[in-house]
Parts: sequence; structure tokens; C-alpha cells
Amino acid sequence: MRDGLVAEFDGPHTFECAFVRLQELGYTRLESWSPYPVRGVVTRLPESIVPWIMLGSGLVGACLAYLVQWWCNAYDYPLDVGGRPYDSIPAYIPITFESGVLAAALAGFFAILGLAGLPRLYHPMFEVNGFGRASVDRFFIGIDAADPRYGEMREDGVREVLEASGALRCERIGGQR
Repeated sequence: MRDGLVAEFDGPHTFECAFVRLQELGYTRLESWSPYPVRGVVTRLPESIVPWIMLGSGLVGACLAYLVQWWCNAYDYPLDVGGRPYDSIPAYIPITFESGVLAAALAGFFAILGLAGLPRLYHPMFEVNGFGRASVDRFFIGIDAADPRYGEMREDGVREVLEASGALRCERIGGQR
């Protein structure tokens, strides 16, 4: 969110009510900042795609590890040791499993960083007065100006909805002031 409206709340109940009200009005590009997870807000968030990214990369990592072992031991340089088969699946299990876990962990780490937009050295929210209290005792909701409903309702209408929900103050961030 680089441009939009931010509202500050002093308690989780008013924060949750405002978030629910905005979603009922059709807003989809909402962001929230709070000192701890608020159940009514967290349960309304879309499901993350990080587990699916981790599953896919874990399976790809395990398949690649198995393929490398098979290539090296059964195809490229086969050794006949005591009449055992060249492609010995039980011998490949530990490295295959560990490679899958490693690939999933790395993919999860980088997926979370990428989806969160990190590392981010600057964000317009840092200019909002009192935003440092978002990690102590204040709750903030941000509405992105790119939200289609934001343009329909105009900024004054959004401000009225937030103030009616119990916002202490509303402030415009980014863009033209």
C-alpha cells in the first residue's frame, strides 16, 4: 500500500468491527497492523499460498535428489557390488528425504520474504504519527487507494465509515495530499 487512507483504533473490538464493516462494504485491499492477532481479523484473511509453494518445492527437491543419485549410481557409473541392483531405492531414501525438507524450508523462507515484500527499507506507514504504537497498544487499518470500491465511495465516505466505527483519527498517506 503506497497510497490510501489509514485509521487508528484504541482497542481490538472497534478495530475488528471496522475491519468487518469495510469487508461487508466490498473493500478487498485492506491491510491491518496490530500488536497481537485479533481473531475476527485473522480469520477473514485469505488463505496463504506458502504451504503449497513449500509442498511443490519439497517434492521437486526430493525428485531431483533421487534423480541425481540414480544418475550417478545406476546409469553414469554403475558398480556391481555383490550382485546388488544398481538402483537401490532403500539406499537413496535418507538423501532424498533430507533434500526434500531442505528445498521446502528454503522455498518457504523465500516465499514468506517475497510475499511480505521484504526486505523493505521504507514504507509510507512509517510517516504516520504514532505508528510506532502499533507494536504496543494501537491498531491500524489501511485502505489502498487502488481498491475499486475506494474510488466509487470517495475518500470522505471511507473516512465517515471509519469514524463511525470508532476510529480515533484517519490520515491520508502517500500520493497527493
